[in-house]
Amino acid sequence: MQARLDRMPSAMRVRRRTVEQGFGTLKDWMGRSHFKTRTLKNVRTEMSLHILAYNIKRAIALVGVPGLMAAMQA
Repeated sequence: MQARLDRMPSAMRVRRRTVEQGFGTLKDWMGRSHFKTRTLKNVRTEMSLHILAYNIKRAIALVGVPGLMAAMQA
C-alpha cells in the first residue's frame, strides 16, 4: 500500500475529498458517538438508515424535490 501511495501521492487527497466527506457527514448526524443499537444486525440497520437519509438528501440537492419525485415515479 505504501508503494502505491508513493507512486501516486495525490491519490489520498482525492480519496479524502470524495469518500471521507460522506462518512464525516454521517458521523456529524449521529452526534459523533457510537451506534445507538447493539448486535451486528441492528447496527447494520441503523447504518443503512443513515446512508439512505444521506443519499436522499444528496439527491434533493442535485436534482431538487420535483426531479427526485419524477425519478421515483418512473
